[in-house]
Amino acid sequence: MKGAILVVLSALLYIQTGGCASCSYPPFKWCSSLTTAIQCGVLKECLLSNFTKSHQKADKVDVVVYYESMCPACRGYMSLMIFPTWVMLNDIMSLTVVPYGNAEETFDGHKYIFECQHGEEECLGNMIQTCLLNLTKSAFPVIFCMESSRGAIKSAKACVEIYAPELDWDTIMKCVNGDLGNQLMHQNALKTKALQPPHQYVPWVTINGVHTEELQEKAMTSLFTLVCSMYKGTKSPACGGS
Repeated sequence: MKGAILVVLSALLYIQTGGCASCSYPPFKWCSSLTTAIQCGVLKECLLSNFTKSHQKADKVDVVVYYESMCPACRGYMSLMIFPTWVMLNDIMSLTVVPYGNAEETFDGHKYIFECQHGEEECLGNMIQTCLLNLTKSAFPVIFCMESSRGAIKSAKACVEIYAPELDWDTIMKCVNGDLGNQLMHQNALKTKALQPPHQYVPWVTINGVHTEELQEKAMTSLFTLVCSMYKGTKSPACGGS
């Protein structure tokens, strides 16, 4: 009963405000609160999405992408395939990204030393993105912003200011240059080294913990179609469901 009252009150509030007032939020935050949904004119869609999520019984399709920040193929894949699919299907798709790729690590007795395929700049990019994933729920939009820009490292601070303004840049760099970042990157190394079969290139994609050449090919050519076809629950509206 309370839920029905909330829906009615929300709808009335939406009508009273005249729909979209002024939306200054990125799309992935439109449904984060009643206020943002109203300001962005998507209250009906957000209420429907929340209702659908509350009645989902099937597990989300688990997608994990192993990549490195300066790899051209990775940057294109993250920007043109992963991010759009995540925006449209995040209600049925669980996404994890692991920045490490073809890097190598050694231990000098005090900390781990990393060597990256595309040099020190890539190691820095990997570390910034690893710290972002630990520090904010808005990490992936920031990573998308970095990977889709002309200079991933040069744009990092501006991307944070746009997509995670609550996060202080000094906090990120403290992680990057400190023990936390070092340990987090070591965990990325362990996850990457534990892949079965071992990764041979990047981006390397697993679906529900499994990697095959067939799944990789489908994930690279149309991840959207793959996720829609593998989801076992009621078909999402984005996938053509009602």
